[in-house]
Amino acid sequence: MNRYPWWKYLILGIALLVGLVYTLPNFYGEAPAVQVSSGKATLKLDAALVPRIEQVLGSAGLKPDFVQFEGNSIKARFGSTDEQIKAKDAITKALNPDAANPSYIVALNLLSRSPHWLASLHALPMYLGLDLRGGVHFLMQVDMKAALTKKAESVTGDIRTLLRDKNIRHAGITRDGNLVVLRFRDTAVMNQARNLLSEQLPDLLWTDTPDGAEFRLTGALKPAAAKAVQDAAVKQNITTLHNRVNELGVAEPVIQQQGADRVVVQLPGVQDTAKAKDIIGRTATLEVRLVNTSTEALAALSGGGPVPFGSERYLEKDGAPIIVFRQVILTGENLTDAQPGFSGDNQGEPAVHLTLDAKGARIFRDVTRENINKRMAIILFEKGKGEVVTAPVIRSEIGGGRVQISGRMTTTEAADTALLLRAGSLAAPMEIIEERTIGPTLGAENISKGFASVGYGFAAIAVFMCAYYLLFGVFSTVALAFNLLLLVAVLSMLQATLTLPGMAAIALTLGMAIDANVLINERVREELRNGASAQAAINTGYEKAFATILDSNITTLIAGLALLTFGSGFVKGFAVVHCLGILTSMFSAVMFSRGLVNLWYGGKKRLKSVSIGQVWRPDGAKPAAVIDDEPAAKA
Repeated sequence: MNRYPWWKYLILGIALLVGLVYTLPNFYGEAPAVQVSSGKATLKLDAALVPRIEQVLGSAGLKPDFVQFEGNSIKARFGSTDEQIKAKDAITKALNPDAANPSYIVALNLLSRSPHWLASLHALPMYLGLDLRGGVHFLMQVDMKAALTKKAESVTGDIRTLLRDKNIRHAGITRDGNLVVLRFRDTAVMNQARNLLSEQLPDLLWTDTPDGAEFRLTGALKPAAAKAVQDAAVKQNITTLHNRVNELGVAEPVIQQQGADRVVVQLPGVQDTAKAKDIIGRTATLEVRLVNTSTEALAALSGGGPVPFGSERYLEKDGAPIIVFRQVILTGENLTDAQPGFSGDNQGEPAVHLTLDAKGARIFRDVTRENINKRMAIILFEKGKGEVVTAPVIRSEIGGGRVQISGRMTTTEAADTALLLRAGSLAAPMEIIEERTIGPTLGAENISKGFASVGYGFAAIAVFMCAYYLLFGVFSTVALAFNLLLLVAVLSMLQATLTLPGMAAIALTLGMAIDANVLINERVREELRNGASAQAAINTGYEKAFATILDSNITTLIAGLALLTFGSGFVKGFAVVHCLGILTSMFSAVMFSRGLVNLWYGGKKRLKSVSIGQVWRPDGAKPAAVIDDEPAAKA
């Protein structure tokens, strides 16, 4: 009746072991470390860099605990902060000889002191939020001039298309800063162009001036339109940063506008400072341009002449120079999706498959139709510097809005490039003007009180349960400890960020979990009052209390899911811990506590009494079959 089969005890044993293993890293603390990450989208780290870093540290007289390649970075852990700072300086000097153009991000970090065998099982400590541990704070400034220049460049292309479609002849279209300058040889044609452009492009203000034998028509963005462009650039960049951070799994980010052209980014509970800087600093934008293959361009490549007017020189991934036109055909704004994959030809190379919006698909179809057998460069701009990712030859017209980038890239590079592009294009470049690690906002005293509240709450519950329910209270307390162990283990496995509201949810979970055991114990007492045998009372108490426990937990879980769905920030953090705590408490309060009871009482065939405290009866009589807390009386 009150015996568990061996497989149930096996499940409980496995759950206990998993809980211990994944909770353990939270007690080891952290050690200072240095982390090396790639500073460019096109530069990837691998394990081959580890011996070089070890050699650099050895030359500097430093002995790290370990140097290992993990994920997309290399980490070196040290015993003291002095060694950490010396190591950072030595590695930075060795890997980034050109400080103005660093290829690697070398940042201070904190790593868990937990043993390697725990890390190999992916047993990592929980992160703590801004209100408990702090996090990474960035203040970024949007380049508003670049946003206006980008808009002027886009308008220049639109003007050229409009005049060509209406067959209006001009003597040249150039961009002078944020101004668009058109030249005409006839005033009638200029007036015709002005009427067309004023109707089609109402955001531009047009003025005409004579220029020798020609006439010049100059267009400038109206003040209201310029402000709208700048505001849109900031909003799009905020959205892009949200997408990028969310795709890489940073918990509860704070990304908000500050002033007219600045964005605050706070990543709470992030130990990996280098990763955070890598995510935020890689402000990449995508542009598609045609390659200039004219005689002047070829002469410039061979070093015999200047770069032709209206063109720019860039480098391909292999370091070879290439000259492309300034005119931008497409930008990342026209990109709706980017996924890694393989090329559709027989070679099956790693590739990035792009999906364009309707406008981008139309432009791309027209451009490819008109430039067959010419090269098209896809340029990735990162931190103000552009690099040609690929420059394929256009073999045929490409329609349908699906484009494939392939050639000289690994599967990892294809995945990273797709992530960078899929997360969104920035409307304007951004620069990190302030970077710091912020401390706990509540102070060390409040942090200790927050942790102590959980401990004192647990102790108070344990004392009450043991005093009121005796041995069954001990079982309930052990089950409560098991519940807390499981909850911390699950949060650690999920790499959740624990905030002060999360700690409040843990305290609430303790109360809810013990409530289930109170229901069970009182139900067992009720059966004993009704004259049931000890074994029957235990069995019936657990069986009949389960329905009530299930109902109460489901209703509470519904409220928690509502908070999780509609809440944000700290409210969502509370809801996550709350919902997980409900699930772990159901398992611990019912299955684990009964396992303890069955293990203690289940093997006793002639059980006369159970240690569950005083069983009060209205008449004060005691059934002959059961005497609480005493052995059965003998005749």
